[in-house]
Amino acid sequence: MPTALITGASRGIGRAFAAELARRGYNLLLVARSAAQLEEVAAELRQQFKVQAAVLAQDLAAPHAVETVAEWAGSQTQELAVLVNNAGYGLWGRFEDLALEEQQNMLQLNMHVPVALTHRLLPTLRRQPRAYILNVASTAAYQAVPTLTLYAASKAFLLSFSRGLRYELRDTSVSVTCLSPGATTTDFADRAGMSAGLQETANKVSMTPAQVAQAGIEAMLSGEAELIPGALNKISSKLTGLVPKSLTEKIAAGIYEKHLK
Repeated sequence: MPTALITGASRGIGRAFAAELARRGYNLLLVARSAAQLEEVAAELRQQFKVQAAVLAQDLAAPHAVETVAEWAGSQTQELAVLVNNAGYGLWGRFEDLALEEQQNMLQLNMHVPVALTHRLLPTLRRQPRAYILNVASTAAYQAVPTLTLYAASKAFLLSFSRGLRYELRDTSVSVTCLSPGATTTDFADRAGMSAGLQETANKVSMTPAQVAQAGIEAMLSGEAELIPGALNKISSKLTGLVPKSLTEKIAAGIYEKHLK
């Protein structure tokens, strides 16, 4: 049976990806930091969908983490057909005010881990009759976002990486899709350190993790290059490409900076 590896699978969109893929009959390799949460997800999906689900508790930003995940995945299956690079987080605040070490840790998880994990697992994926890579970016990938400066830049990198890799693999069995969600009802805002006021604003237009995951998996299996789920998110991103960058940055700053202390 084909198997899917999902990073950041213990909660939020990652957990929803796991459920969506299990519903479609994929066995699962679930990776995240929390062993207890992973075991809970795995047990639930085994019971509900009668699939196999193995878990690995691993901090992906730690040294040699990618090697550990790749070796573990190889020991679990030779039928890896889906790689979902979902793990990542944001940090909210002015670049100079945020600790450099924490920002570098975010960049490691958001950019270097997906690149390294894809590189390590691509030979296995290419051996499958049909395989997929789903990279999870953000609507922030389509513009600079003051106070989420490095987060937006890291997601722009992931979007560009996905586009280039997709073209390189165009004549192979592997399809690459980039999913760019907007506001979603996860713990992203808490992890990023956003104010309550900003979280309330985001919640008014948020999608659920299940909605995002379903749209993302459908796009991936359909071989789409990229997807921005949600009509409002699509419209906003298209408008971003039509107006001067200086204006979109000013608008974004107006939304985010006013909530800074």
